[in-house]
Amino acid sequence: MKVAITLNTSWNIYNFRMSLIQALIKDGHEVVAIAPHDEFTVKLIEAGCDFEDVTMDSRGASPIRDTGLTFELYNIYSRVRPDVILHYTIKPNIYGTLAAAILGIPVINNVSGLGTIFLNEDWISKIALSLYRFSFRFPKKVFFQNQEDYQLFMDKNLIQRNICEVIPGSGIDLDQFTPQPFREKKEGEAFEFLMISRLIIDKGIREYVAAAAILQERGMNAKFNLLGKLDELHSRGISSEELNDWIKEGYINYLGSTDDVRPFINKVDCVVLPSYREGTPRTLLEAAASAKPIVASNVPGCNNIVDHRLNGILCKVKDEDDLALKMKEMYYMAPDLRKEMGLRGREIVERRFDHNLVIERYLKAIDQNGNLKPKFKPVYVNNS
Repeated sequence: MKVAITLNTSWNIYNFRMSLIQALIKDGHEVVAIAPHDEFTVKLIEAGCDFEDVTMDSRGASPIRDTGLTFELYNIYSRVRPDVILHYTIKPNIYGTLAAAILGIPVINNVSGLGTIFLNEDWISKIALSLYRFSFRFPKKVFFQNQEDYQLFMDKNLIQRNICEVIPGSGIDLDQFTPQPFREKKEGEAFEFLMISRLIIDKGIREYVAAAAILQERGMNAKFNLLGKLDELHSRGISSEELNDWIKEGYINYLGSTDDVRPFINKVDCVVLPSYREGTPRTLLEAAASAKPIVASNVPGCNNIVDHRLNGILCKVKDEDDLALKMKEMYYMAPDLRKEMGLRGREIVERRFDHNLVIERYLKAIDQNGNLKPKFKPVYVNNS
């Protein structure tokens, strides 16, 4: 079977979907990756994927401008003719589904995060919700990464219940992320926090920096590390000027970006994510799998991974004072309790978030829905 995977970046496919791709290839399927070309494209090809380049702005949020993406994906899908298409992220889910519906190709969508359109109530959000409602009439299956996102789609009448299923995010490779021996801090050694995220406002970057400033002013002997790519072109991106001001003031230790977060996670004492809303945040799965205690906002996605005071501490969303209070609690917690929190986090991901669980659900959905009789007769464009 020819399986297409459409996403907003090649980086995203390589970092989050390679386990599934490897399983598909192992099962004898032909995999076509469809995404904008970037430095990770060659890695996908080396892994055995065919590749199709597509123009897609993952940062913008203009439904009117993005309608051209439907025609571009229509042309790619009509040429490649996959037996089933897997869509991830908002734009492929909407515009890719419409393109596939015209051609009668079955699709399986994944709502991996709701983005800013569900955090705002403006005209763009209203159009986007209408597009969701229309395009989500056509998928054979839609996977959600948490119960809250699924319920929100149901409450807004965006989807039919019978095609929905909740899965544990993209899962985590438990052999790749493993706990390291616990090391107690030496006298005078700074406690280290780490936030891993793209530098956009909705991840809670500003709250993290503000909390760091509060705790530093109170004399806490701690380092506040920030790891993630600057994304100034994003409509909600942090500017380089603002980032440089934080660095200059000494609020954060900016680590840039990386292709391998493991050494950074293993080095710190606590991972922090004060996001406004998530699907199933990969960084928290990686932290929990590495047996690190977590401080995260009490929002959908984060609170699916963090059980309050079991494997981490939940804080109020968009509240730097409460975030600082919870980080302070983690700082003063007895080392053996922090160690126990980390080990409980590892147990949670072993039980609920093993990537093999996700792969099994996808293989089943592909087997059930690929090569089905088209719901609509294909429409061919006559250019003569």
